[in-house]
Amino acid sequence: MKDFQAKWLLAFCLLVVFSGFGGLKASAAVDQRIYDNANLLSEAEIEELEAVAAEHSRKHGTDFLFWTTADEQSLYIQDAMSDFYDTWANENGQENAVLLSMNIATRDVYLAGFGTAETTLDNQRVNLVLDRIIPEMQRGDYAGAFRETVTTSSRYMEFRPGVNPENIFFKTWFQLTLALLLGGAIVGSMIYNSGGRVTTTATTYFDGNNTKVTGKLDQFRNKTVSRRKVPKKSSGGGGFGGGGMTGGGRSFSGGGRKF
Repeated sequence: MKDFQAKWLLAFCLLVVFSGFGGLKASAAVDQRIYDNANLLSEAEIEELEAVAAEHSRKHGTDFLFWTTADEQSLYIQDAMSDFYDTWANENGQENAVLLSMNIATRDVYLAGFGTAETTLDNQRVNLVLDRIIPEMQRGDYAGAFRETVTTSSRYMEFRPGVNPENIFFKTWFQLTLALLLGGAIVGSMIYNSGGRVTTTATTYFDGNNTKVTGKLDQFRNKTVSRRKVPKKSSGGGGFGGGGMTGGGRSFSGGGRKF
């Protein structure tokens, strides 16, 4: 009886172990994240970007994907992106993803967050990322744009949802400056108070009874008004999108631009 129980327990443990390995294999089954159908990247760039995407994908449990097309007859970029993602998600059994899509023929780019990334990379953060990568895309540095998308999105996703990750209070240089100012104020106050208190004021030697104002003159001379034109902030193109739903019923955060 004891031997039977021991064998049963061993079989159960092996089943749990191998089930765990199976789960790990399923979550790590995604071995391609760069889908450069427009042939914009070199083999070396693809290899490098695959490594960068894999590193940050493991960090967040969210796959970072890059999909390009050069189809002039393609659907509206948001619809084309949605169709690609539905196919990818069904084939890989993965829902969490950050997808940067680009149509070089129409000069459209769209960034979307699916699954948990819909919250950790919301519409506001998507547009902050687009602000960073549009100049690179305009220069034709598509590898740099995707690399920036992965690293910046990964950093933003570490902040609590709803928080602006570009808030000045989160900047290292601001925190250091504030610390130096506070430290300087404290030290200055200590030095000022260490020399004793000065009791002499401007009225100490002033005789108010025997001092009078003998004359007063208030004369207006001239007035000068200057005007300055405030330049408007330029952008990389009109924004569009703002999240939505794929044809397969998957919701996402997102935003798009012309470049």
